[in-house]
Amino acid sequence: IYKIVDQREWQQALAAGIYAGAEIDRADGFIHFSTAAQVAETAAKHFAGAGDLVLVAVDADALGAALTFEPSRGGALFPHLYAPLPLSAVLWQKPLPLKDDGLHDFAGLL
Repeated sequence: IYKIVDQREWQQALAAGIYAGAEIDRADGFIHFSTAAQVAETAAKHFAGAGDLVLVAVDADALGAALTFEPSRGGALFPHLYAPLPLSAVLWQKPLPLKDDGLHDFAGLL
């Protein structure tokens, strides 16, 4: 599963050793994730035009029962983590480049 994170916020998480989520995650009570099939639409809907982002790939199996798939946009099941993200579950992190059209370039990332 994938999380799009502001670069500065992600650096803070790395320094802290754990990621507690973005402001919207904390307000909703869970960390929002997307599957590979959902992440480009998530980026377009919530992060269009935003630079300095990181795409974080997470091992869903490492999150245990705190991870659930719940209906969201259009009834699709989205992964929600009801706990802080342990950095040990992170598979990789890569910059998420912004194209000239304001959308993000996922080529070579997924």
